[in-house]
Amino acid sequence: MKASASYRFFQAANYMLLTVISLLTLLPFLYVVIISFTDANEYVTKSVVIFPEKWSLDSYRYILSTGTFIRSMGISAVLAVVGTLLSLVVTSSLSYVLSRKRLKGKQFFLVAILLTMLFQPGMIPNYMLVDSLGLTNTIWALILPVLTGAWYVFLMKNFYQDVPAELEEAANIDGCSDIGVFFRVMLPLSLPALAAFGLFFAVAYWNTYFSAVLYINDDSLRPMQVLLQLLLIQASTQVADPSVAAMIQSEQTVPPDVIKMAAVVISSLPIVVIYPFLQKYFVKGMMVGSVKG
Repeated sequence: MKASASYRFFQAANYMLLTVISLLTLLPFLYVVIISFTDANEYVTKSVVIFPEKWSLDSYRYILSTGTFIRSMGISAVLAVVGTLLSLVVTSSLSYVLSRKRLKGKQFFLVAILLTMLFQPGMIPNYMLVDSLGLTNTIWALILPVLTGAWYVFLMKNFYQDVPAELEEAANIDGCSDIGVFFRVMLPLSLPALAAFGLFFAVAYWNTYFSAVLYINDDSLRPMQVLLQLLLIQASTQVADPSVAAMIQSEQTVPPDVIKMAAVVISSLPIVVIYPFLQKYFVKGMMVGSVKG
């Protein structure tokens, strides 16, 4: 069927509008990348740099040569890897248990999990709990309180409930226990959901900020996002922070703003690299347990 002129006009206008919106959202990221590669002298002499005449890697060399940034990046990497793995284990196993009809007290556990979605205890009770467990100033304070969420649990529970019971019965006949059914049947079937949820967990752990400010007082355990905030404050004011003073000393030749842009690029690069490989799982993974019939 041949499209009408009005439909073709609408399509062209739609594509143009989406292109403009995409460029507007992309420009701030491009500006950050451009400034991070701009030569220090050119950045100081020019008020606005759109396309630098001289490119430089001095900001990246300077950041990667400082132990403070490398240590903070390592803390964030440990959070992302360990936290994501533990979150996937807890979410998938809890969802599988709650999906079994023979579980005693199933309604009680479902209501208890639902209440965590509807009501939040607040910052002070959370801090009191973490402190009473002796988790303050440890990396576990940034992992254990946020291991899973009710939304992920309910989605995966619905998925496990939709798996035909004949698969579980066949596995039981072959000698699999409940744990064997979970690892040999359920987990392979839920890989798209695990990939999608895993990326969400990884991004959340990688961007950990507020809980680190609340629970971590040790400079050696500060994740990268906290360090970036300190760099921003240090570059914008004259307030000195001993933990980041070495990164922006007055005698270094790279302007603080250029250092800040390079730090943002480095901190965003791992997620930007991982995202394209997991994007194909998003639609399928996010629809897990949401469609019946």
